[in-house]
Amino acid sequence: MTDARTELIRYIGDEAVFHGDFTLTSGKKASYYIDLRKVSLDHRVAPLIGQVMVDLIADVPDVDAVGGLTMGADPIATAVLHQGAAAGKSYDAFVVRKEPKDHGRGKQVEGPDLAGKRVIVLEDTSTTGGSPLKAIEALEKVGAEIAAVAVVVDRATGARETIEAAGYRYLAAIGLEDLGLTPS
Repeated sequence: MTDARTELIRYIGDEAVFHGDFTLTSGKKASYYIDLRKVSLDHRVAPLIGQVMVDLIADVPDVDAVGGLTMGADPIATAVLHQGAAAGKSYDAFVVRKEPKDHGRGKQVEGPDLAGKRVIVLEDTSTTGGSPLKAIEALEKVGAEIAAVAVVVDRATGARETIEAAGYRYLAAIGLEDLGLTPS
């Protein structure tokens, strides 16, 4: 385990895991909530996320860009872009809107032209796999090739199985066991 990963797990456990009664995006009930925005937008933690995710995707060949469905994926993509550049990688970043804009150029995918480019779809915390699949749908419409889906924290509630059943590689940096949690 890298020092960055160990430190990231500590920050997430200390500052982004909340206990109580929560309703997840999926509608399921949970006894804890992992709010990664509490740390992904923190100057101390964002570089760690970038380092851990750059390490996670290092063996995926020919990646041109990273990003995912706004809002959760946005700070993750930025962290990967910056830490990737520091490591000599040339990852661009992109943002996938939930719906195409209703003005201007009407785009749903913002950033560099991704036609024919290999991309990794990022997510902060994965529960059902719905957000990455929504992003993938928009990315494939613009001609991107999906190299993998990579998440910071996998809640072990079916996202991996859903993504893999759809035919995509799934990578997770941190599991619930790393945070001392169990699936709820």
